[in-house]
Amino acid sequence: MHHAARRRGGLAARSACAARRGLRDFGYFEGSNLIIEYRSADGRAERFPDLASELVGLKLDLILARGTPATTAVQNATRTIPVVMMTMGGPGALVASFARPTGNITGVITFSTELTAKRVQVLKELVPSLTRVALLHNMGNPAVPAEWEETKIAARLLGLEAELLDVRSEGDLSDAFELVVRRHIDGLVVGADGLTQMHQQMIVEWVARNRVPAVFPAREFVEAGGLIAYAVNYLDLYFQLATFIDKIFKGAKPSDLPVQQPTKFELTINLGTANALGLEVPPTLLAGADKVIE
Repeated sequence: MHHAARRRGGLAARSACAARRGLRDFGYFEGSNLIIEYRSADGRAERFPDLASELVGLKLDLILARGTPATTAVQNATRTIPVVMMTMGGPGALVASFARPTGNITGVITFSTELTAKRVQVLKELVPSLTRVALLHNMGNPAVPAEWEETKIAARLLGLEAELLDVRSEGDLSDAFELVVRRHIDGLVVGADGLTQMHQQMIVEWVARNRVPAVFPAREFVEAGGLIAYAVNYLDLYFQLATFIDKIFKGAKPSDLPVQQPTKFELTINLGTANALGLEVPPTLLAGADKVIE
């Protein structure tokens, strides 16, 4: 084991299993030389400031924060405890620059123009008749406006009209679904946010029931019955995060560790859902899939 002394870290519950797996590769085992304090906002971003203050009060060695709202809350709560983030947003949102983050925060930024544009592109490939696409996302998340801009650019390049469906609460989801029908939106790009992840099953079931093709931000949506996902490879991402944590536990400062962007992405397709929607998956798309669910 790397450390005889116990290290104390805090993180969101949703990230726990994958983070534990990554940390085991570096010799950290929960209950042995690692104590983890779990906190989750359960999709309610307004809870993050209180949860961040609570974690800071526990005098942890490090905090792992998932998502821009959570990271912002932790940043406001401490300028001294090292923070490793898995979040979206370019330089200036949370760090001065990727190469020189300064302060007490480093980690992985999952936003990439490649990721956003590719989601629109695979939806158009799968649904050649697509004309009107909407982004279902939470604009209250400070990282999301940049993703909306990239969605518009990608749509324009493919000759599509783009609409924004801003969802900040469970009630907003119902309103957004009504707009999809009323405005004849024939394709949906679902963003990755605490709210959409919390209501994953509701979204998957609604688009299936209303026969709306949708591209999702994580494999889990497709395993739950969604059509297709283009996403960061989260196993690789959590290994990157564990690398940051290990270096900080060994004495490195966050400001010495450049922020990274993901290098591996994965395409997941649910053939059963495609068949139910009457869609024929192009052989090129099928050949490029990392996982196909029959």
